Amino acid sequence: MKMSQFENLKIVIQKWLFVSFLGVIYTALPVQSYSQESKVSLNGYVKELYMFYSPETPIPGFDVNNLGMDIVHNRINFKWYTSSKFTTVVEMRNRLMFGNLVKDYPAYQSTVNVDNGLVNLSWITASGTGWFVHSMFDRAYVDYTSGKWQIRTGRQRVNWGINFVWNPNDIFNTFSYFDFDYEERPGTDAVRVQYYTGVTSSAELVYKPNRNSARSAIAGMYKFTRWDYDFQFLGGQAGNDWVLGGGWSGDIYGAGFRGEVTHFEPRVNSSVRATVASVSADYTFKNSLYIHTSFLYSSNGKTGPAGGMNVLFNPDMSAKQLSFARYSLFGQISKPITPLFTGSFSGIVNPSDGSFYFGPALTYSLLNNLELMLTGQLFFGDAGTEFGDIGQIAFGRLKWSF
Repeated sequence: MKMSQFENLKIVIQKWLFVSFLGVIYTALPVQSYSQESKVSLNGYVKELYMFYSPETPIPGFDVNNLGMDIVHNRINFKWYTSSKFTTVVEMRNRLMFGNLVKDYPAYQSTVNVDNGLVNLSWITASGTGWFVHSMFDRAYVDYTSGKWQIRTGRQRVNWGINFVWNPNDIFNTFSYFDFDYEERPGTDAVRVQYYTGVTSSAELVYKPNRNSARSAIAGMYKFTRWDYDFQFLGGQAGNDWVLGGGWSGDIYGAGFRGEVTHFEPRVNSSVRATVASVSADYTFKNSLYIHTSFLYSSNGKTGPAGGMNVLFNPDMSAKQLSFARYSLFGQISKPITPLFTGSFSGIVNPSDGSFYFGPALTYSLLNNLELMLTGQLFFGDAGTEFGDIGQIAFGRLKWSF
């Protein structure tokens, strides 16, 4: 007798829970024996995220009043201190996705199962009517450190960005601010060589090969500290452009002050010149009230209606196009209401077309390793504007770390 899709789904969930249980048992074993003998660490989390989406405009084939999806997400982080100079790191994410978004839009699976790296480390583990399991290795590298040298080869995160929302300097693995459930952020297949020229200065070179020359990159960066500020300068090739940029990080009377700018000069006729810059400031008051503001400038952005954004289906972002707008403004305020309960409000405004985003969030710590979060991504504006055609999305998430 043929097994029903529901029974298949139950088996997948059971296997997932079993793997997570093994992880918990592993981490419960005496830490000292592992640190002295095998020098292995293993940790991760399991979380359940529910999404309810109310589109602004009708989507063919969908009930606009009831578009939902559940994501059961398991992450495993493995680190092996192979020797005093070598470290091996492998990290993966497994996500079970189900709901009418998956059922009524079969192409959604293809928007998730994407790996633009040199090696395809993304695959669909199992699937059925209205559900599928996606697995991906987003970290898999070997790190060699000796004296002032550090060499890292494999899938890794090359974090050149400074600001918290928009990062023009992050030319290797750009991330979307709206993808809040991916705390680790994407990785890239690269070789990274760093040389520490001093206590607060370093030089590095990163090479990102790819079968598609439009996705390859090679660039260098130099970092140093002057006048209590951290500075960085970068240059090289990213995709179809030559890049030149820099950034800084410091404070003014206790308020964080950061900025970064990158200029993209075409190296092929199909590309266009662009300059992208962002500046941010943040401050924490004595009562733990935190405020943060940021400004983004994109020379190729539109000064009229900037429609085209799609936060639901993971747009292929790049440091060259962090927004479709010429100008963008961000603001955030957060405060612990109690030691275990925190409230936050954030927003983005496109001053040119009048559209805006509003993101309220409430986080409650149930236990030391168990957290509940309720948040929303609410988009408003006229048709054809940057945020006007998206709609409103509500999320509820329970996260257990081990």
